[in-house]
Amino acid sequence: MRVLIIEDDRKISSFIADGLKQAGFAADRAFDGESGLAAALAAPYSAVVLDLMLPRLDGFAVVERLRAAGAATPVIMLSARNSVDDRVRGLRSGGDDYLTKPFSFSELLARVEALIRRSSRQTENASLECGSVRMDLLTREVRREGRKLDLQPKEFSLLEYLLRNSGRPVSKTMILENIWGYDFDPQTNVVDVLVCRLRDKLDKPFKDGLLQTIRGVGYVLKKP
Repeated sequence: MRVLIIEDDRKISSFIADGLKQAGFAADRAFDGESGLAAALAAPYSAVVLDLMLPRLDGFAVVERLRAAGAATPVIMLSARNSVDDRVRGLRSGGDDYLTKPFSFSELLARVEALIRRSSRQTENASLECGSVRMDLLTREVRREGRKLDLQPKEFSLLEYLLRNSGRPVSKTMILENIWGYDFDPQTNVVDVLVCRLRDKLDKPFKDGLLQTIRGVGYVLKKP
């Protein structure tokens, strides 16, 4: 799952992005309202974390234009101002939640996850499947042949991405962009390491292998 952070304070933006990545999300960043709006409209995001006081276009205008364009991406708004009027205006302009600065990352993460769960119930099936593998997107539980798999956040994110592209090959670059973000070093071997870890849990204890390597292309998840 990918989250867009629109925040002009680079220290706060980096703090949020690092925390989301550790929790298994991919995170992109924009530092002003105009570029943030363009990014939110150009790619599908699971959620947007939006600061209200932005250069070039404030957060209220960003979410209003996002909704006017028909985008239903969940948006949590951040502000140093705690007035009721600001919260009401933010929610009425199209925001889904509002968090006052300073905030704890654990609370922000919980709110982002709640927004994504709520959105998932409304827009898609609550589970993903391929063969004997079933992923519950609401409880984040994964089972194969009825046996629960204990996956780390990045392993869960990789399997989710593969399940969403079941039967279609995905390259290492595609995995890097969707699991770690666009600014990650393409020469790193983290994809190979993560695939190996996931395969040990997903395939090794079972008779058939679902996660297959396509030499020179990447990886594909498909029924045996």
